[in-house]
Amino acid sequence: MSLHFLRSCMKAMSDRLPTRLRKVRHARHLDTEYQKRLATETENFSGQVNVHDLPEIFHYWSNKHLLPMCESLGFSSPDDFFAQHLARASSGAIHGPARFASIGAGNCDAEIRLALALKQRGIEDFTIDCIDINEAMLARGRASAQQTGVDSQINPTRGDFNAWQPAHRYDAILANQSLHHVLELENLFDAIASALTPEGLFVTADMIGRNGHQRWPEALAIVEEFWCELPSAYRYNRQLERQEERFLDWDCAQQSFEGIRAQDVLPLLIERFGFELFFAYGNVIDPFVDRSFGHHFNIDRDWDRDFIDRVHARDEAELLAGRIKPTHMFTAMRKRDAGTLVCWKHLTPSFCVRKPDRGSGA
Repeated sequence: MSLHFLRSCMKAMSDRLPTRLRKVRHARHLDTEYQKRLATETENFSGQVNVHDLPEIFHYWSNKHLLPMCESLGFSSPDDFFAQHLARASSGAIHGPARFASIGAGNCDAEIRLALALKQRGIEDFTIDCIDINEAMLARGRASAQQTGVDSQINPTRGDFNAWQPAHRYDAILANQSLHHVLELENLFDAIASALTPEGLFVTADMIGRNGHQRWPEALAIVEEFWCELPSAYRYNRQLERQEERFLDWDCAQQSFEGIRAQDVLPLLIERFGFELFFAYGNVIDPFVDRSFGHHFNIDRDWDRDFIDRVHARDEAELLAGRIKPTHMFTAMRKRDAGTLVCWKHLTPSFCVRKPDRGSGA
């Protein structure tokens, strides 16, 4: 089963928040910098009907290399990962119908697929509160839920997850590629912990690399090695519409919330939650399979496939050795010690944390 619905946000990132943004946490709604970023974020996503338009080379890589790792941990796709955990949480609901929340639901497309998957499993009595600040995307979610016949289970709700105050208790809360957009992570994680039932699950798939989706220096050096092998035509950045003869490590957090505190996500989760399952992967491979450059690769061309295979092999070797740290994760957590941790090889949450002061350029 293909990982077609992986919301890869492999774009590119800043080490620390500028001073002004630290102040945002104390006067966020009055801060013009916050409002400016919020406007940019809203505009960027308002017109995105399809957020899954990944290059074919991404699917080649994910099916060949990523899928076997996922299957070894018991799931075959992001949808399957979330559906399994929500189904388990539903069976543990003891106070009536199961109630779930999705943080940063956007168009509610993943949530609608989850609702359908749960119904296929015979689970009908549940609600998913879909939280997002973008009303244009939520409106599409409402319409789609009605067309799909799950409008009684899907509840699109406008809200800023930086200041989320849950009105309900939840059997599970999911965050699908949304945490790396959150400025006030501490507030959000505290709200999630307070809203979970005693046996509730917090289930995520997200990005945990350097802020703004930049590479840390040790990973950037490897990207630059492989970059030198690329034909010049492959070095054109389709998203930013520029030629990059030398890889330009773009900081996506300069204007919006894209990757604003990505490197803080994992350390803060470790502080606040107990991990049941943790799967971390990817780093050097990201620029070559994302939307900026991945569309240049032809999956029918031997050189292209061989190049991606070699980048993945190097990526995996460096990750296992601990010389670079992963940029993506799937996690299932509880708000207490979760017992035995399931992870891929020895890539535990603590092993995968990259210390910001490590080496030069940090």
